[in-house]
Amino acid sequence: MWHLLAMHGRPDDSRIHRKLIDSLYVEAMLLADEARAYFDEGGRSDREALDPLARVAFSCESLKVTTRLMHIIAWLLTQRAVAAGELPPCDALHPSRRLGTAPVSDDEALATMPAAARQLVTASAELYRRVARLDAAQSAPESHASPARRMLDRLHAAF
Repeated sequence: MWHLLAMHGRPDDSRIHRKLIDSLYVEAMLLADEARAYFDEGGRSDREALDPLARVAFSCESLKVTTRLMHIIAWLLTQRAVAAGELPPCDALHPSRRLGTAPVSDDEALATMPAAARQLVTASAELYRRVARLDAAQSAPESHASPARRMLDRLHAAF
């Protein structure tokens, strides 16, 4: 999306997009650090208190959190590379640079997990949903722009 905005000469929109990407990147890195600390160390006693089947579900959910966060961070790094001029905007649309598919968490399994694990799973899924909306908007046709934006674009092109 930012590259479409930048191509139309609206630098204010690209600065806003850059700030959004940077903010999401910080959020993703902090969440990744929290998840690593919990699933590697802090949640060990939580995991050991679970029955064997719930322990397996706990481990699976930790992998799902990691997968979501890796996809998010990779996508955000691509967006930052485009904003820095290190990658052409059209390259960000290549399927290999799009947001990867994230596994869906099992609600029943989540219900049996400790609160800290549920919070991390939920936070990673919500962050993924927000980034997925940005990724989808990146390749959306311009006709989905608001009527006011389309009118401003026509005026800009006319003058």
